[in-house]
Amino acid sequence: MALKLVAAFLISMALTTAAGAALIPMLKKKSAGQVIRSDGPVWHSNKQGTPIMGGIMFIAGTAVTIFAVGYKEIVEGELKHIFVLIFAVVYALIGFIDDRQKMLKKQNEGLTALQKFILQLVVAAAFVVLMGVSGNLTTTLYIPYVNITVAIPQIVYYIFAAFVIVGTVNAVNITDGVDGLATGTSIPAAICFALIAAMWGYAALGIFAAAFAGSLAAFLFFNFHPAKIFMGDTGAMFIGGAICAIAFAMDVPLILIPIGFVFLIETLSDIIQVSYFKLTHGKRVFKMAPLHHHFEMSGWSEYKLFVVYTAVSAVFAVIAYYGAWLRY
Repeated sequence: MALKLVAAFLISMALTTAAGAALIPMLKKKSAGQVIRSDGPVWHSNKQGTPIMGGIMFIAGTAVTIFAVGYKEIVEGELKHIFVLIFAVVYALIGFIDDRQKMLKKQNEGLTALQKFILQLVVAAAFVVLMGVSGNLTTTLYIPYVNITVAIPQIVYYIFAAFVIVGTVNAVNITDGVDGLATGTSIPAAICFALIAAMWGYAALGIFAAAFAGSLAAFLFFNFHPAKIFMGDTGAMFIGGAICAIAFAMDVPLILIPIGFVFLIETLSDIIQVSYFKLTHGKRVFKMAPLHHHFEMSGWSEYKLFVVYTAVSAVFAVIAYYGAWLRY
């Protein structure tokens, strides 16, 4: 199994690199560039016109790899990784529509917040029901570190799962505000899931996670500061969807707390800022939200943000792995 995971990582990395070499010139030719928000950091204005929808690169790399390396598992009827892929791709399609709207309107607003929320919730609910009906999802909640499993009523668990998925997907999207940030913080999560899958004998999900990690590693080459391409909502929603789907497919959704710690903090900073601003009629807790913009305005370079955030994500991925290791 270890050999398959390594192969999946390397093949996906190679395919994503090749996809990037072809996609970036094409997007530039079509003028599919980012429109920078006027209320964002002024120093981000030099990113204007950088191609978006780069998520297509690592989506393609991941998808082709899991069919190539995971063919045996598919033939044997192990389809969890296919369910995860389909779910993540559907989320990516929502992001693609949003990115497309931004390009057509020549502004940084695509779908409305309500439209995105409804679409995301419907897709999350459909995924949870599909996994449950196919026997690939239990309604027992495993609590890491204390090694306790709690039985949850089916409808309650499904509602819980749907909202956790929507929240996580949006958390990843919020984090994608600095070159390489969402990419760098997602790689440790993907590697962690690959290691957990190997430990528990989930071959198909391990192949998906390893391919996912390899494709993100390749994408980082293009997305690192100064970014040649952005993942856009297409990529961010695929990442969020994949991370959530793997966690639920492995029956360890609470592992998302440590494994997605950076995403959680970014989201909380946004919620705190907006809530405090409304309550105090204009006062702010942070210089700018989400948190990475606060650090930027405090003098942190994009390089420093990437290194610190990725390191924190890696530490919490190790913590998440330890929680999973205690299970059996």
